[in-house]
Amino acid sequence: MNLLLIGHGYLGQSITREFRDHGWNVTPVSLSGGDGSIACDVGDREAVERLPAADFIVHCAASGRGGAEAYQRVYVDGCRHLVATFAGIPLLFTSSTSVYAQIDGCVVRENSPAIPDRETGSLLLEAEQVTLDAGGIVTRLSGIYGPGRSVILKKFLSDAAVIEEDGRRFLNQIHRDDAARAIFHLASMRPMPCGEIFNLSDSTPLSQHACYEKLGELFSRPMPPAGPRDLNRKRGWTHKQVCNEKLRHTGWQPQFPSFIAAAVSIAPTLALEES
Repeated sequence: MNLLLIGHGYLGQSITREFRDHGWNVTPVSLSGGDGSIACDVGDREAVERLPAADFIVHCAASGRGGAEAYQRVYVDGCRHLVATFAGIPLLFTSSTSVYAQIDGCVVRENSPAIPDRETGSLLLEAEQVTLDAGGIVTRLSGIYGPGRSVILKKFLSDAAVIEEDGRRFLNQIHRDDAARAIFHLASMRPMPCGEIFNLSDSTPLSQHACYEKLGELFSRPMPPAGPRDLNRKRGWTHKQVCNEKLRHTGWQPQFPSFIAAAVSIAPTLALEES
């Protein structure tokens, strides 16, 4: 089986390892190439048409921290070019739980209202619809963390963390390798869940206060100070509990059901001196 992987960054490299470990041939693609990937701008239809054939496609490219213009090109145009060029080949698009803009702490499932409060979120929904209309699969990922990466833990260990107001806001996360395993699981399902959306999050949403309280116990550190909410967060300020029940019912289970379960193992991998 041949996987065409669009995006070979932090998540993409883990996906490559997961599929190759199961005997797949993987062709990684990135904007500039390098690190074993071939160069391609998925916003360029002609460039996409030159990509090799595949049995399955995963689009997990990053926007390069860009705004609406980058989202349009990488996600909306990218998905359109992929489904047009590879008609009939299943596409899995990695979207984001940021499309849920709920602020009341409710549980959000795949059929919950997705009404983003930012243009970038609306563009993700547009790319999702392109994928679904073509019979593809959409995964909505919570905040990704793992070896070498955890904004929450890095801030906590560097004494830069702030509890927003009373700390009630829920934090929804997914370990990078659990995300990669889930994507392989969906690609391997028979029948394949075409035209379906899956929340890709761990099983334990934690309030910000509870998260820092547990980290304090693990690392013998005091609670961070309180402060105002950060309204400039890239993913927007939301307060919701992302439910992964639909995905778990397909047979996938996270190795790290809670961020706390992985915190001790990833702490030594963080470059705290850069904080």
